[in-house]
Amino acid sequence: MKYSLFQQKTDKKERQNYLFPFIIVFVIICGCSGNKPVIQGKVTDRAKTPSLNAFEVTTIISDSGITRYRITTPEWYIFDKADRSHWLFPKGLHFDRFNTKYEVDAQIDCKWAIYYDKEKLWTLRDSVRCRNLSGETFSTDLLNWNEITQMIYSDAAITITKKTMIINGIGFESNQMLTKYHINKVTGILPVDSEEETDTVKMNN
Repeated sequence: MKYSLFQQKTDKKERQNYLFPFIIVFVIICGCSGNKPVIQGKVTDRAKTPSLNAFEVTTIISDSGITRYRITTPEWYIFDKADRSHWLFPKGLHFDRFNTKYEVDAQIDCKWAIYYDKEKLWTLRDSVRCRNLSGETFSTDLLNWNEITQMIYSDAAITITKKTMIINGIGFESNQMLTKYHINKVTGILPVDSEEETDTVKMNN
């Protein structure tokens, strides 16, 4: 399975640090363009030095020719020589997930993120906000997304805002479309209006 990245934007001041386009196979960088980045000084520890860093990026990720994700981020660092290979987004990102009809079925925003590319595991922190196709929003300070199991989960406080209620809880897990979710411990439910709520939420107290 191959992933391709393209459609990037680069600030002129940062072009010396930019190396695009590139192709990721099994989400590991294996090739790049002929434009080499400028490295300042001597690299003494490659595990702690990014092999690529980019700025003001908007990129599309496709799987087998089908557009799956769109990522927009101010800064992107790739540490593929680290003991645990990862991508770092120190200033956060905006993430769109597309279904087979090219509709955005989930969106995620956060102020800090890391992606362990070999494990296909995302960890998002600080003001994480998600929205599903029904317009429900999920707010927390910690969110994990395992692409292999296709599950999103957290053990932190979570607020889910629905059309007719706001649910507060501790910990939850969901499918990656955020349409079927389970709250580990509900701490409060606040009605928004008097309309009858037709959706159901699995709750453990």
